[in-house]
Amino acid sequence: MKKQRSDKDYKNIGSRAKPFVHEEAIEIQPYGMIVKLPIALSEKVCAKSVENLNQVLADTMTLRDLYKKHHWQVAGHTFYQLHLLFDKHFGEQSELVDTIAERIQLLGGISLAMAADVAETTMIPRPPRGREEVPVQISRLLHAHEVILLEARSMAKQASEDGDDGTNDLLVSNVIRTNELQVWFLAEHLVDVPLVRAD
Repeated sequence: MKKQRSDKDYKNIGSRAKPFVHEEAIEIQPYGMIVKLPIALSEKVCAKSVENLNQVLADTMTLRDLYKKHHWQVAGHTFYQLHLLFDKHFGEQSELVDTIAERIQLLGGISLAMAADVAETTMIPRPPRGREEVPVQISRLLHAHEVILLEARSMAKQASEDGDDGTNDLLVSNVIRTNELQVWFLAEHLVDVPLVRAD
């Protein structure tokens, strides 16, 4: 025979379905602290790679957002091509952001995540809020790529010297190669060639 539930039983069931909101607690891992994982790298090496990767992450997130800004604000006779190109590069930079952040976590660190923290950390100059001409947009993007490529090459060398092959591979195979290719696609838009008749 099925037992009948009392009003008290229903009250208890209802309270279990109620979401707990406005929870507060201490951080389980402060930023800058390494939680050593068994990946055959010293804590010192992991900490250095995490510090370097967080810089690359901040700059990559800034470049990603710069692409989206220009995607929305591009104007002129190359609008269609650049609108699509900027969005394609945005997507590729977004993939890099995720890959870099996951490597930081894998090394036992904490990855930057919030816009305010990224803004405080990035070495890429902040653009104005307004719309700029295409050559300026592309020049800003090229400068941002160069910042990332300079630091990525230096950090890849450091990771290699420290025996952190995973970080070295990520920086060379993902960050450097993606940014170099995007530089090529962008830079060709600044070549002044005639559209209809050769000189």
